[in-house]
Amino acid sequence: MPDPVAFLRSCAPGTRVTVRRRLEGGWADALGYLREVTDVACVVDTRRGPVAVPLDAVTHAVRVPEPPPRRARRTAD
Repeated sequence: MPDPVAFLRSCAPGTRVTVRRRLEGGWADALGYLREVTDVACVVDTRRGPVAVPLDAVTHAVRVPEPPPRRARRTAD
């Protein structure tokens, strides 16, 4: 399996990614656009706002495709 931290460091800012990390008692995913990668963390812009993920907690990281376009709201006739 490729090193997920090395993958994140190789990505350009703005790449859409999913980052999985270990949490006490389970796992959590951050899906969004990679904002930055520092020596200790990466920041992913998610729908709920930026999420800082410590690199030592990252277990998986992959590039994901752009989301499909939103469908227009249905209107009452």
